[in-house]
Amino acid sequence: MTSTLQPASVAEVEKRPGRWPALCVLVLAVLLVAVDATVLGLATPYISEDLKPSGTQLLWIGDVYSFVIAGLLVSMGSLGDRIGRKKLLLIGATAFGAISVLNAYATTPELMILARALLGVAGATLMPATLALIRNLFHDPRERSLAVGIWGAAASAGTAVGPVVGGFLLEHFWWGSVFLINLPVMAVLVLVGVKLLPESRTPSPGPWDLTSVGLSLIGVIGVVYAVKEAATHGFEWPAVTAGLLGAGALYWFVRRQLTLSSPLLDMRLFRHRGFSGAVLADLFTILGLSGLVFFLSQYLQLVQGRGPLEAGLAELPAAIGAVAAGLIAGTVARRFSVRAVVTGGLAAVGLALAALTLLSRSTGYPLLGAALLVVGIGAGFSFTVTADVILSSVPKEQAGSASAVSETAYELGAALGIALLGSIVTSVYAGFTGRAGTPAEAHESLGGAVESAAGLPADTAAALMDSARTAFVDGLTLAAGAGAVVLLGTAVAAWFLLRGQQLEESAADVPKTDRPTAQPVGGSRL
Repeated sequence: MTSTLQPASVAEVEKRPGRWPALCVLVLAVLLVAVDATVLGLATPYISEDLKPSGTQLLWIGDVYSFVIAGLLVSMGSLGDRIGRKKLLLIGATAFGAISVLNAYATTPELMILARALLGVAGATLMPATLALIRNLFHDPRERSLAVGIWGAAASAGTAVGPVVGGFLLEHFWWGSVFLINLPVMAVLVLVGVKLLPESRTPSPGPWDLTSVGLSLIGVIGVVYAVKEAATHGFEWPAVTAGLLGAGALYWFVRRQLTLSSPLLDMRLFRHRGFSGAVLADLFTILGLSGLVFFLSQYLQLVQGRGPLEAGLAELPAAIGAVAAGLIAGTVARRFSVRAVVTGGLAAVGLALAALTLLSRSTGYPLLGAALLVVGIGAGFSFTVTADVILSSVPKEQAGSASAVSETAYELGAALGIALLGSIVTSVYAGFTGRAGTPAEAHESLGGAVESAAGLPADTAAALMDSARTAFVDGLTLAAGAGAVVLLGTAVAAWFLLRGQQLEESAADVPKTDRPTAQPVGGSRL
């Protein structure tokens, strides 16, 4: 079935009352998810000391949340299109708050893993629903661009606030407090969201295909798990088996979507060059950045000796740059072009990562802070404009599914980046030369070296930490260089994939005789 949007003079001039207060509610949800994604890393040493998980259990505590979110994003985005995005958001927010209590008071590693998995189920409902509701709240393209910029700025602010808030809580309270901060935010979100958020859903959505849900879950989790296992342990049979199972499930998923009358995900969306280009740009940008982000906190704390709170504050320039750029990205993209802004943003991030190849153990903060600021500005421009392109490329009825594809690209990019670029750091680090008798766990991670050094004589411990820190920084600079190559290559690809792509103009900006009919991909007539 084909679709057309009504001309701008009819459809796009409508402005829903209360849309800006409603956006504030959506920003709360985005802030919460972003903060929660960053605080666990800070709390992990305390959780490890209290619950005493095995090495494998500790990995699952860290990974299962992102595995489940990545596997369910498309399904939850499609579910919101069917049952109502407001309903899904409020149910998910309520569940997120309740399960946060289970996380805070987990008494065994097994219960913690289960709690993190359930939190991933709830988290998968939030991000696609928020972006889809923005698509349905803001009909004016310029207002929508600003709303997407505010949405992205909130996500960036959350990633910066998370380490600061988490560091403060961990210095004054027990580790469960980093999960309990979710409760008041979720309470406000639900109570205010019931009043302010409008409901929106697809008029005739068709059934929610459970077979497709299972295939999507198995496929994404299988592929992500395989990549992480291969990066950590090589291509052993668990990684190969999981990868083949995941790839097979995804192939079956795509084939099934092409035959269903009401697919979970309309694969025709990917025929739109702007949509596909924006999704790929997001995936490879996150891939190139995630290795730096994942290891930067360790560099600041374990190499340069900063405390958790100070390390969190040191990362603030990236968030400040992202917030500032996100708020003006739509205006800049209309002034120049989509591909100029996205390509320029990605190139700036790539050059900043290239500058970080100069890092050493004693690098002063001005270089690091300046590089993080440029990373934030470039990413803020790129992510905001690509999110706007993705939303503008589809009918409102498919906003949930399209948003879920965008979020899935982020999750896959993060998993691939941490696995591939992380393997560079860990392989270089593992090869450092220590004195005879250096414990094996010291070669596994820099944190392991810190723990091992605590039980050694002073001179031996100093020599161990000197070698370990040097090796870690060598690995980090190589990963930064690899990330720079990925980002600069993505910038070149974006220049071609986003050729001719423009953000929509407001009806007031277009002469009446020149207002065209916008043609999104697939779906029903709006």
